Amino acid sequence: MKGILLLNGAPYTGDIDCSDAVVYCCDGAYEWAKGRVRIDKNVGDFDSLNYIPEPPPEKIYPSEKNFTDGEIALFKMLSDGVDEIEIYGGFGGREDHFLGNLQLLYAACVRGARAKMISETSYIFASTGKIDLGQFEGCTFSVLPFGKFVRIMESEGCKYAYPKRISAGECRGISNIVLSRSAFVRMHRRDVALIIVNRGKV
Repeated sequence: MKGILLLNGAPYTGDIDCSDAVVYCCDGAYEWAKGRVRIDKNVGDFDSLNYIPEPPPEKIYPSEKNFTDGEIALFKMLSDGVDEIEIYGGFGGREDHFLGNLQLLYAACVRGARAKMISETSYIFASTGKIDLGQFEGCTFSVLPFGKFVRIMESEGCKYAYPKRISAGECRGISNIVLSRSAFVRMHRRDVALIIVNRGKV
């Protein structure tokens, strides 16, 4: 089941195809998304919006709480059976919010869902095991550990070979290039990597 999560970062200006997805909108994202994207559920405390959006939220959360609006929406999506998530509006804005939004990718990954944060220039996602990259042929991509390290078991169809291990604090996974439709990187199944793909060609 596909879901779309709209966040209150820099407004996404591209097209969003929500024809076969359920759409969750967080708080101030409503301002840039209304009239552009069908919104099925509004989620949050609405302290950024200062009014109640349509459709009315099932619950209005307190502004002082232990979870961000994005976390609450993500966990609602997962509990509703969504296992493929596209996140828009997760870039820009406050730097701590952006870093927090990256944690949503990890939270989805370790719970068995696939989440991808999309901007006009890049895709970011967290993954483990084998990562097929052929759809990004001709694009630059980077692999970073989402934890202390990520162990690279094998790779194919990439311009540069990887070391067997990339540790936190190292930049050795930056700026590789997808050369073929059969390209992939395989990590140890217990390791999680953060993958950044540039949407433009090299």
